[in-house]
Amino acid sequence: MQKPQNRTVRLARGQRQEEVYVLGTSISIPVLGGAPAGSQWFSLHHSQNIEVSVLGSDRAQQKVLNGEKLWPLVQESLVEIKMLAPSAETNDGKITFAYYGNGSDAPIDKAGFYFTGVEISLDVDADRDGVVEKNNPHKASWTWGPKGQGAVLLVNCDKDSLFARSVDGGDNIMMSKEDLLDMSPMYLRIQGPEKLPNGYHMLLYISASDSGNLGVFHYQNTIYSHVLGKQKLFYKARYSGTNQLQFFVEGLQFPDESFNGLVSIKVSLLESMGQGIPDTPIFTDVVTFRMAPLIITPNTLQPIDVFVCSVKDNLFFLKAIKRLVSEANCNIKICFQDVNRGDRWMQDEIEFGYIHAPHKSFPVVLDSPRDRGLKDFPVRNLLGPDFGYVTKLAASSEVTSLDSFGNLEVSPPVTANGKNYPLGRILIGSSFPTSSGRRMTKAVRDFLYAQRVQSPIELYTDWLFVGHVDEFMTFVPTADKKGFRLLLSSPVTCFQLFRQKKDEGHGDATLFQGKESKRWTVAKVISTDSLLKENLYVQHCIDWNRNILKQELGLTEDDIIDIPALFRLETDGQALAFFPSMVNMLVLGKELGIPKPLGPVINESCCLEDYMVSMMKPLQLNCTFIDDFVSYHKKLGEVHCGTNTRRKPFPFPWWQMEEP
Repeated sequence: MQKPQNRTVRLARGQRQEEVYVLGTSISIPVLGGAPAGSQWFSLHHSQNIEVSVLGSDRAQQKVLNGEKLWPLVQESLVEIKMLAPSAETNDGKITFAYYGNGSDAPIDKAGFYFTGVEISLDVDADRDGVVEKNNPHKASWTWGPKGQGAVLLVNCDKDSLFARSVDGGDNIMMSKEDLLDMSPMYLRIQGPEKLPNGYHMLLYISASDSGNLGVFHYQNTIYSHVLGKQKLFYKARYSGTNQLQFFVEGLQFPDESFNGLVSIKVSLLESMGQGIPDTPIFTDVVTFRMAPLIITPNTLQPIDVFVCSVKDNLFFLKAIKRLVSEANCNIKICFQDVNRGDRWMQDEIEFGYIHAPHKSFPVVLDSPRDRGLKDFPVRNLLGPDFGYVTKLAASSEVTSLDSFGNLEVSPPVTANGKNYPLGRILIGSSFPTSSGRRMTKAVRDFLYAQRVQSPIELYTDWLFVGHVDEFMTFVPTADKKGFRLLLSSPVTCFQLFRQKKDEGHGDATLFQGKESKRWTVAKVISTDSLLKENLYVQHCIDWNRNILKQELGLTEDDIIDIPALFRLETDGQALAFFPSMVNMLVLGKELGIPKPLGPVINESCCLEDYMVSMMKPLQLNCTFIDDFVSYHKKLGEVHCGTNTRRKPFPFPWWQMEEP
């Protein structure tokens, strides 16, 4: 809450001066300052629109002279005044001090002030209800939680006009009225007479450190003028009596390592003391905004659009995805070869999220620094009206496979270690804590941590050849109280299943039927010593992550389902999926698009598929197995790697979180 502002004005002997009073403040007047020599007493008179308190003079020593109440004049004598309403005319508030000597029947001198009362309020939607209220006492600060206060600002990262060369926040021009809807309204509300005394003016201003983070447009004379931001640190606002000046504020930068997301705008009423003397502020009002963070959506939220590339060898895959999307009742968006340039890894290039303020929300695509064939897709095909874009640049020498966004996932909402995460937690793959292996580039990691509302967890994925979290885990939605299950790849579960099938007499059942020239049977898999040892190592790596996920997401073993999987190690010791990894799936509500694992066929049915169905059916989830072996698996990816999904945002307003 803003503290009441107090200022001191000085009397000039024998004069009545002009001052401006701003409602909601108080003015202190040292009485001795206007007293002539020999003064021992003072009286005061004031107009009815002024409220007066006398301080520092002993009330018990008051006396009355010719019907006039006199106060003893001492060094501490102080009068505080407040005006009760804005002035109707300039100088319509008056206070007069009369000074008396000992034994004098009449005042030996007088001094006083003419006051002009004005009300000045810089207003924003500080209570976050979508309406700009008047003079909210909490508007200068920003607090989290259901009862929190402070305005919200959207980064103006979409492109509402076809004629704009970049995102809307990249220039100082208002090219479309639709652009205003992305901005937060702000009003400078003034009540007072038509004119102020000479020497007063209003100044709207921002700090140099905030100038690159926000922009302000002012509507006047049917024109939207850029008045603050970039190189513009202040704007002289014209006083014209009772009025409401309209401004629109846009965010220019997301929170990041060097920017905590908070920005402030101030308005001051300045008093000029004369030529060559700096103006001094007699009143300042402040509003504070927090930049809305980028919120990334987990795959347990309802799908809207599924994106997939069309390349020369994925026609059957594309048809299967179309059927699945139709079954899930959402939309398919195909990126053709003129845009993807042979790059099929849609998941790796982008991540979908959104930004949200009380007055507006829209999707935003986060563009990864991998910059391969799909690098132009986000700007060319996604950026547009109410669809934002952001990227974090990194030196090409720093970018590794871990910077692709198959290595960026989000958990569903969880409670862990006594803390609630209503928007889930970001999951990124990294190297083992004591190693110097691959990590996501610092620019991207810093950006994700700076959003605060989805506190990231770093997992250990450098044991994988590609190194992405989606290679060994995913989440699926459920209708029960928990709301989801974590699916983890499990070599141990796979070996147990294969041993069971061998014991049942199916040791000769083969994997990869019609796909591989090398024959792998159930018996051969479970008896190949190198495969057993390699997968024991892989299981240790997955278990390391399992324990992190249980601790950081507040999970129990009942929340986790182990899915059969096998891996093989390359010569450098990093792992690849031995058969298509079923957890690397496309989750569309109750419809799951799962890589066809090409497992042992027993009684005309794949036992790996049967196992997956048996795990998902009790959760009321439908399994569709998609053959991605040639077009994706052999190229070191699966169904999830080759698709991406824009989803509905969380219904929970991020600003209602307890402070992260």
